[in-house]
Amino acid sequence: MQINTAIETQQLKDELYEKNNLTVSAARLDKLHPIVSGNKFFKLKYNIENALFENSEGIITFGGAYSNHLAATAFACHEAGIRSIAILRGEESVTQSHTLVFCKQMGMQLEFVNRTDYRNKEKLYQHYRNRFPSFYIIPEGGDNEAGEKGCSEIITNIEASHQYTHIVCDVGTGTTFKGMAKSIGSNQMLLGIVVLKGAEEMNPFLAASKNTVLIHDYHFGGYAKKTKELIAFMNQFYRQHHVPTDFVYTGKLFFALNDLITKKYFNNNSKILCIHTGGLQGNLSLPPGTLNF
Repeated sequence: MQINTAIETQQLKDELYEKNNLTVSAARLDKLHPIVSGNKFFKLKYNIENALFENSEGIITFGGAYSNHLAATAFACHEAGIRSIAILRGEESVTQSHTLVFCKQMGMQLEFVNRTDYRNKEKLYQHYRNRFPSFYIIPEGGDNEAGEKGCSEIITNIEASHQYTHIVCDVGTGTTFKGMAKSIGSNQMLLGIVVLKGAEEMNPFLAASKNTVLIHDYHFGGYAKKTKELIAFMNQFYRQHHVPTDFVYTGKLFFALNDLITKKYFNNNSKILCIHTGGLQGNLSLPPGTLNF
């Protein structure tokens, strides 16, 4: 799958940024591709390459009913001409999400696993390795060495990335964060806004150097949780900057950024780059009219 990986940066104009003498830009990974959006391309790039090199019959991966990763994998496998199987968290519902309908249209086979069994990832992955030995396994969210390798290239695809003092991204599995940590400059700080509740155990594994830090204060109750305040912020942010966000990842990222600026987290004259990791699948679960984009 060929994608032009030159990443557009958009400077964001806001009185809040100006009065704090900050330059804030967004790296628009969401514009790379309409389906394999944002960091999903980088996570899948080497995984797909590996699967084809190994002559795998197909790819098995994991996620929820509104997973950006599943939609991207289904499309990428369809383009590559190999099979795909999704192992889904939770019971099958009578009405399937837009995401799963799309995945099936791409030829992806869906299998549902109850949430208790799904939580034991090591056992879950091993079960499917044994059941489908000719398939290539991609962990949930593309969280493996190949995914990290791809994400390490995000920074190098951003023109003049060395000029930024801070790079900020949302953190789910941590794949993107780990990958980018390998390619930031020694004079840059990488901030991760964690969208999971109670994920402080990530700190020793992800924020392993003085150039990286994880912030756990902006999960809004947990993964895929939201509040009226968050939705209102996303609508306002779009009105002002014409940047669409989702309530699972990027909405929390930009909310956190503005709140940290208000709290004087950044020094004067800092140059901040926010990584828009793309993927708006989660928004499809909201009632029509909730968002203004």
